[in-house]
Amino acid sequence: MTSATAAGTPPDPAAPKTPKTPRTPRTPKSPTSRGSVTGTRGSVAALFLLPALVLLGALVVYPIGYSLIRSFYDQSGDSFAGFDNYEALFTNDGIRTALKNNIIWVVFAPTVATALGLIFAVLTERIRWGTAFKLVVFMPMAISMLAAGIIFRLVYDQNPDKGVANAVWVGVHDTFAESSAFPKAHPGRDSPLEPAGGGAFITKQPVGLGTPVVLPLVGVAPDTMPDGARKAVAAEPEDGRVTGTTWQDFTRGKGVGKLGGVDAAELGYAGMKIEAVKDGEVVATATAAGDGTFTLPAAADGALLRLPADNFKEPYNGLNWLGPSLVTPAIIGSYVWMWAGFAMVLIAAGLAGMPRELLEAARVDGANEWQVFRRVTVPLLAPVLAVVVVTLMINVLKVFDLVFIIAPGSSQDDANVLALELYRKGFASDQPGVASAIAVFLLLLVIPVMWFNVRRLRREVRR
Repeated sequence: MTSATAAGTPPDPAAPKTPKTPRTPRTPKSPTSRGSVTGTRGSVAALFLLPALVLLGALVVYPIGYSLIRSFYDQSGDSFAGFDNYEALFTNDGIRTALKNNIIWVVFAPTVATALGLIFAVLTERIRWGTAFKLVVFMPMAISMLAAGIIFRLVYDQNPDKGVANAVWVGVHDTFAESSAFPKAHPGRDSPLEPAGGGAFITKQPVGLGTPVVLPLVGVAPDTMPDGARKAVAAEPEDGRVTGTTWQDFTRGKGVGKLGGVDAAELGYAGMKIEAVKDGEVVATATAAGDGTFTLPAAADGALLRLPADNFKEPYNGLNWLGPSLVTPAIIGSYVWMWAGFAMVLIAAGLAGMPRELLEAARVDGANEWQVFRRVTVPLLAPVLAVVVVTLMINVLKVFDLVFIIAPGSSQDDANVLALELYRKGFASDQPGVASAIAVFLLLLVIPVMWFNVRRLRREVRR
């Protein structure tokens, strides 16, 4: 190329043209060679996939096929039973209870876990120690289902001294409703008290002014007496008043102490409530001091002294978390404890990729934080929320470990789920046909959820 051409000047027509070098034509590949390359690649791919396909066939395809065939045979496996095993799924009371509980699991467990994960993920974005909080919430995922079941079996123990759930519940209850300190107290031999009905006790004779009254009781262990209890003291007479003592009329040791009399080693019933009753009406009340002494006004003259039933009612021991009515919600609570962290991490990842300018634009337009969350954040997180919910739904359809470990034998029938019933029919009751039918039924329940998840993932890929 000349300098004039390089500068943009049109070439001189009279100048001789440089001949072009002819291109060497490409030799087209034959279909045979192309097919051989493709066939070689396919063989190599098949060779690498072969171990996985063998494992898949041995561990997945064969068991599914065998279970499907076995579900049409009777208990012995020799006679064809038709659909009798599938009919049992809807007529057997245990299986129907398991199916009902599985519906409860599918509806509530994924919903609650996803909702908590969403709340945790959104709130932890606004605090400096959000990472530490996420670590603590996600930590239960590192615990096996078996270990979590053992932990929550202890958490839900009925005894408040052992079970954390009832310890908290009883503590809250006792804050608003006072518990009795004398649930086992009762009159002893030759006592001036007698039962008054409903758990109360009343004196056999009316009391008078200036004459001390003795109200001895027994049945309370020394180590369970109230903290304010002190050594009992015999009450002194007072003019115009009714005085008395209520105490633990028992001293350890044979022949030690005087029955019906206040001894030096005996403790007063601190906080015991005493009522003066005339003609069925309460005319005066008193509360025993730490040494068991009490004083009533002159209105109590000629009245009967009654120790109301509130003094002796059994202390509140909380809820029976693993009883028939609460066992399924309690186990669902343990599942949520484990899987809320999983939901939180996935949703937090979705929040990290969310365009922040949309949130800021909504705030500039005057939306408050609740409106931003409901109308912007949640719709943008809909794909992530769908992944979490579908994953948890598939997971709860197969739940077994938690129910088997946490539910005691007395309420395991009430907490039953399909996976547990499959185990019980197949191994405990020796009904492999029914167990295989349950397995096939579980597979049919999981397939629509998996199909929905695959469709959604393909739709996301196309976008």
